[in-house]
Amino acid sequence: MNMPLNEPEPLDLSEHGAKGATSDRRLFMQLQAFGGCFDTAAAIEALEITGVRGVLYEDVADPTGIAVVTYSEDENYFVEDVRRLYKGTPFNNLEMKPELTMFGRSYAIGYEADLDDVLVERPRRTLRDEGWPWAVWYPVRRKGGFQQLPMDEQRAILMEHGTLGMKYGRADAAHDIRLACHGIDRHDNDFVVGLVSGTLAPLSKLVETMRKTKQTSQWIASLGPFFVGRKVWQSAE
Repeated sequence: MNMPLNEPEPLDLSEHGAKGATSDRRLFMQLQAFGGCFDTAAAIEALEITGVRGVLYEDVADPTGIAVVTYSEDENYFVEDVRRLYKGTPFNNLEMKPELTMFGRSYAIGYEADLDDVLVERPRRTLRDEGWPWAVWYPVRRKGGFQQLPMDEQRAILMEHGTLGMKYGRADAAHDIRLACHGIDRHDNDFVVGLVSGTLAPLSKLVETMRKTKQTSQWIASLGPFFVGRKVWQSAE
């Protein structure tokens, strides 16, 4: 007698929040950095003419450096509208810095009460807040063994960063944008992190404090490179 084959579990690509909530919405974000920009106003003019949604930073480490962070729920936006922007002047005459390119998607960890806010509105709101012009962006890759730890141990390790984030956020000292980039990052990073604040020192202090956590000290394979800049323009909503 032929034994019935076990039916495979249905594929679930949704993000999951609290009380069984699910959502298929996500916000994609991309950071592209450039050197050789002697006229920031010309770059801003191109951004406004094309109507691309995002922000522009001036690079604290490069006197002619800038970076643009664009965002959309539609991944096609980056190979259509954003690509068109960078193929035109003045961006086509600038020096692209591919080592600083970052691209990721918003994600949920299972505890969120309002998924649409966490996945779409909060990252955009954090990026665009006029009171938080300073930013530090960097990619993160965990050691593979982290995924083999018991789930309770993973949660305890992750909670260290979560507690720090809440402490800095409540003090309005730093706020974060966390994006997953599994399989969509050229360097095989797992996450992209953006930290923003009204001043730069709290962002440096937060990164310094995170160095002491178990996650960073034991389970991070690589961190960076870092982009540090101040926002000088953002698109109209």
